[in-house]
Amino acid sequence: MKRQNVRTLSLVVCTFTYLLIGAAVFDALESKEEERRDGLLKVSSNALKRKYNISEEDYRMIELVIIEYKPHKAGPQWKFAGAFYFATVVLAMIGYGHSTPVTSGGKAFCIGYAVVGIPLGLVMFQSIGERLNKFASIVIRQIKKQLSCQKVEATEMNLMFATGMLSSIIITTGAAVFSRYEGWTYFDSFYYCFVTLTTIGFGDYVALQNDNALIERPGYVALSLVFILFGLAVVAASINLLVLRFMTMNAEEIRREDQDLQSSSHHVLTLDGDVMAVNGKLMTGQHGLIGEIDQTSVCSCNCLGLGHAGENEELLLDGGGNYHYHPSHPEVKVKRASV
Repeated sequence: MKRQNVRTLSLVVCTFTYLLIGAAVFDALESKEEERRDGLLKVSSNALKRKYNISEEDYRMIELVIIEYKPHKAGPQWKFAGAFYFATVVLAMIGYGHSTPVTSGGKAFCIGYAVVGIPLGLVMFQSIGERLNKFASIVIRQIKKQLSCQKVEATEMNLMFATGMLSSIIITTGAAVFSRYEGWTYFDSFYYCFVTLTTIGFGDYVALQNDNALIERPGYVALSLVFILFGLAVVAASINLLVLRFMTMNAEEIRREDQDLQSSSHHVLTLDGDVMAVNGKLMTGQHGLIGEIDQTSVCSCNCLGLGHAGENEELLLDGGGNYHYHPSHPEVKVKRASV
């Protein structure tokens, strides 16, 4: 099996193993808390129904009103500021789900907009990531020159370290900002920044959804958009390095296989013709008579080299009586040498 196939199979097995481990850990961490919260909500809902004498139908209507009203807490979601924020989320493939189009026209336009915008966004972020890597390599080279290092060129590890540090700075700084403006704990803000910049976008934490922020705080809206766009560009720079590393490994594997193939080609025999190459030696055959002939073995069992056909050999002749056939090696046809 080729090395590339082995690596692909190994990646598939490792990924599914990782999924199984993740499922087991999340089950252990979250399932009991889920059951506890579900029980508390049922107790609270039953208490409200008894206290205010609410019927089951009315209670469901209240639930629906609360769920539908939640996106409107931040003010109008589809004015220009909110629509621009939604378009950014679509382009970046974050998909919080905090607001969604409800009209058929809006849904149809969202599909077409995403079909064009997502590839455009990916190319843009990738291009910005390449420029950031180029800038980082220049900075690293200058730093190494100042430190009088023997090798001043930026290596892949240097670039990965630089983009990793920049990503960490962006996430930690963004967490501090969102913690202040949204009233979240720092850990929850850090969680939001990580989920956003990795485009997971669960939607359990979404910025700009309180106190009519989309209308009343344009500066905060701009800051949130800059965080998303610049943060995604930095993440794209890191991904660009990983992709390049994988492509380099793949190219090395292909080159190694080509070299192995070329080295083994010296042992390949050209058997169906007037010229036969055995280990680089050319042998020219000519028409001869059936009888005592000199033959050169090309089989691993050394079945040839006889002066005549043996008991386990069958001699098949073409029109000129030129070829020898061995039943255990049907693929081998040997041109008889000159008598």
